[in-house]
Amino acid sequence: MNSLHALETPALLLDRARLDHNLARMRTHITRLGAQLRPHVKTAKSADVVGRAVPPGTGGITVSTLKEAEQFFAAGYRDILYAVGIAPNKLDHVAALRARGCDLMIILDSVEAARAVAAKSRATHAAVPALIEIDSDGHRAGVKPGAALLTEIGGILGANLRGVMTHAGGSYDCKSPDEIRVYAARERDEAVRCATQLRAAGMPCPVVSVGSTPTATFAGDLAGVTEVRVGVYMFFDLFMAGLGVCAIDDIALSVLCSVIGHQPEKGWIITDAGWMAMSRDRGTAGQKTDQGYGVVCDAGGKPVDDLIVASANQEHGIVARRDCAAIDAARYPVGTLLRVLPNHACATAAQHAAYQVLDDASGIASVWPRFSGW
Repeated sequence: MNSLHALETPALLLDRARLDHNLARMRTHITRLGAQLRPHVKTAKSADVVGRAVPPGTGGITVSTLKEAEQFFAAGYRDILYAVGIAPNKLDHVAALRARGCDLMIILDSVEAARAVAAKSRATHAAVPALIEIDSDGHRAGVKPGAALLTEIGGILGANLRGVMTHAGGSYDCKSPDEIRVYAARERDEAVRCATQLRAAGMPCPVVSVGSTPTATFAGDLAGVTEVRVGVYMFFDLFMAGLGVCAIDDIALSVLCSVIGHQPEKGWIITDAGWMAMSRDRGTAGQKTDQGYGVVCDAGGKPVDDLIVASANQEHGIVARRDCAAIDAARYPVGTLLRVLPNHACATAAQHAAYQVLDDASGIASVWPRFSGW
């Protein structure tokens, strides 16, 4: 095991015990509700991480890029849902993956996309399985539940139709767990309603897919749902903690950084982890507690002195007390190691090429590579 002090900073740390705890808790919850878990791998982008959530060959996964589909198919995953509305210029890539044995599904919400998929299926004499995306909460993309457009798209897809999916992204704006529970029920109800609409029109709908980490966490009834997609639950972050979805102690990711200077008259500690290490995500600014660019912990991962990364330049993090009070710089000499909990695990992880995996607070047990790009 290598000491944290042997690392060049900034570095992305992953607490393996917290990761495994988060994975087990969600798996147990969704299984108890009678649905299958289809983990979203867009945050992890690492076969080492995803293999702990669902070993290759034991279940399906969700991806947000075709590069993820390629990488995880190569790692032994066959059942893959590409959960971003398909662009026609990606259908050749989709068809090529399927021809190699990947059971890749896509999603869409328009007549134009459905026609492109049907045309590709005819040209290749092979199905291109598709789920129709449902707008269950007015958050983003999707067909409105009950709209005639749903069966029109289904008719165009024909044998390519595999079901429906939705993402209750509006749950990220909720102010309490009770509000999230309402979104979870709406997400389920609208997806099941649309599946019923397709079946009543004589169309198959074997897949009814829902999912977001907040709604999955607080779901109490998944009757009629076949699968649940969740991603950031693996790591959690300050935004999820602000929603009440997890506790600070559940957050498995942090960025290790070094103190490189001080500005005592301003109450600042300067570190070598700016927004290139943390990302520019300030999602908690709209929550009850603004966490700046991240909560600052000691090298063991314990939050200290109510410190946050109050501002950031490209390679400099400006650490200050939340109340702007003075800091005893002598407690944090140059070279001191600190850890910063991220606002948004997806954005922070995307800044790094590998996870430095902690078995405990004292050192690095292994290094798990991650990839990026499209």
